[in-house]
Amino acid sequence: MKLHSPAANDLDLDQSHLPQGMSMLVDKASQASVRAAGRVERLKTMTDRLMSEMVRNQRPLTLREDAIIAEACRQMHERQAGAVMVTNADGHLLGIFTGRDAVRILAQDCAADGRLEAAMTRSPATMPPGQPAIDALRLMQDGGFRHLPVVDGVVS
Repeated sequence: MKLHSPAANDLDLDQSHLPQGMSMLVDKASQASVRAAGRVERLKTMTDRLMSEMVRNQRPLTLREDAIIAEACRQMHERQAGAVMVTNADGHLLGIFTGRDAVRILAQDCAADGRLEAAMTRSPATMPPGQPAIDALRLMQDGGFRHLPVVDGVVS
């Protein structure tokens, strides 16, 4: 007997010896198995993706180290970004300014007209574009941070 469920339409099982209603259980089990296999395949595909594929069309928010903290916060709000990549004139990453840094600045009663270079996290961990996404996730988990610059020389 051939199963007619969309998820298991290629399975050819003899169900003639099964009691009434048992084919439904086999059919549901087959569907669940096929769905689970699809989730595992999608998960495998996601973890095998390279960072360059995931950030290809993103424009990171970048500011120079002499930018004002308040301006960085305003731009983060406007762009709905959680971090600013702080660069020098040549576009090389010097640090990262995150929402956590902004909260720290406010909590310490520091001036919002201060420079990013005084408030940023210097020399943050980075990931080259050719690395698998799973490596980025592990690095962020191990380091306890939420933002990871993907950098190949300069921030672009």
